[in-house]
Amino acid sequence: MTTTTAGAGSRMTVTQGAAVSIGAVLGTGVIALPALGAQTAGPASLLAWGALVALSVPLATTFAALGARYPDSGGVSTYVRTAFGARAAAVVGWCFYFAVPVGAPAAALFGGAYVAAAFGGGQRTTLVTAAALIVLVSLSNAGGVRVSGRVQLGLAGLLIALLLAATLTALPHARRDNLHPFAPHGWLAIGPAAAVLVWGFAGWEAVTHLAAEFRRPARDLPRATGVALVVVGVLYLAVAVASILVLGPATGSTEAPLAELLAIGVGGQVRVLTAIAAVLLTVGTMNAYFAGAAKLGAALGRDGALPAWFARGSSAGEVPRRSLSVVAGLGCVGLVIAAVSGVGARPLVLLTTGSFVLVYILGTAAALRLLPRGTWPHRAAIAALVAVAVLLLATGVYLLWTVVVSTAALGYERYRRRISSRS
Repeated sequence: MTTTTAGAGSRMTVTQGAAVSIGAVLGTGVIALPALGAQTAGPASLLAWGALVALSVPLATTFAALGARYPDSGGVSTYVRTAFGARAAAVVGWCFYFAVPVGAPAAALFGGAYVAAAFGGGQRTTLVTAAALIVLVSLSNAGGVRVSGRVQLGLAGLLIALLLAATLTALPHARRDNLHPFAPHGWLAIGPAAAVLVWGFAGWEAVTHLAAEFRRPARDLPRATGVALVVVGVLYLAVAVASILVLGPATGSTEAPLAELLAIGVGGQVRVLTAIAAVLLTVGTMNAYFAGAAKLGAALGRDGALPAWFARGSSAGEVPRRSLSVVAGLGCVGLVIAAVSGVGARPLVLLTTGSFVLVYILGTAAALRLLPRGTWPHRAAIAALVAVAVLLLATGVYLLWTVVVSTAALGYERYRRRISSRS
C-alpha cells in the first residue's frame, strides 16, 4: 500500500486547520441545542451559552499551545506520554481512537434521520444515508490531508453561510418581548442548561492530531484555533440569540430551531432545510474526527500502544490508510449493531463523550507539566482542567465504557512489555 510523500503541496493551511476545528466543535448540536437550552432555562439560557463560549477559550488555547510545542500525529496521547509515561498515553490514545467508531454511527444516524424526515423512506433511508456518510468521509480522508482539508474547508464555508443566512434573515422578525420572563424556571436553572449545552463545545483537541501537517505548526496551529474560536463563538451565540428573539417560547418546543429560523427568514420546506443543515454538520464533524483518529491510530502503532501494523502513515504528509480502514470498518460495525439492537443514537453519543472526558482530564493535566509556568497558556490549562473536572461529574454511568477501554489499553501494554522482555 502506497503513502503520500510529505511536501509543501500536501501540508495543511491555516484556513483548512480552522475549518477542521470548526467542523469538530460546531457539530450537529447546533440544530438541537438551542431548543434544549431554552427548555431548561428559557431566555436565561443565553447566559449559559455565553459562559460556555468563554470556557472554550482556555480549553482551545491549551490544546493549541501543546500542538504548537509538540507537533505530532499522536496529539493528546503524545502530550500525556511526555508528561506521564507510556501507560497513561496508551489509555488516552485508546479512549480517543475507539471513541470515534462509536460516535460516528451516532452522528451518521442523526443526519440520516433528518434526510428520512425530509424525503421519506423511514428507517431504511436513515440507515442507507448513515452508511453513505461513513463511506463518504472515509473516501475523503483516504485521499490524504490535502483532500480532506479542502473538503472540510468547503463544508465549513457552506455551513457558515447557512447559519448566517438563518440568523440574519430571521432577525428582522425578532421581538424584544420574547425575552420576558427572562428566567421562567429561576436563575438556578442556568446551571443545568450549561450542563446540557456543554456537549456542543467538545472537539478542540481534534486538530492536534494534525499539528504536524501544518507548514509551520508553532505559528499556524494557534492562528487556526483563534479563527475557529471566533467563528464558533459567533455562530453559536447568533443562532441561540436569534432562536430566543424570533421564536420566543416556541424555541423550547421545536426539535429544530435552526430550520424554523430558515423557514421564517428565507422560506421553503422546513424538513428539507433541516436535512441539508444536518448533513453538512454531520459530514463536517465526522470528517474532522476521522482525520484525527486515523493519524492517532498510526501514531499509536508507531509508539507500540497498538500493533505495529497500524504505524504506516504516522509521519507528516503520509496517509494513514490502515488506521483509517480500521476506524471506518469499526464505524460500519457500530452502525450495524445500532440498527439491529435499535438502541438509537443517544447512548452512542453519551458513550463517546464519556471517553473524551478522560482525554480532556489527562490532556489538560499534561499541559500543567509541559507548558512554561507563568505563561498565559499555562494559566489557560489550569482553568481548562477545572472546567473538564466539572464535566466529569456530569458524565455519570457512561464513564463505564471508558473504564473498559482503559483496562483493555493497560492490558495490551502489559502484554507488549512481556513479549518485549522475552525477546
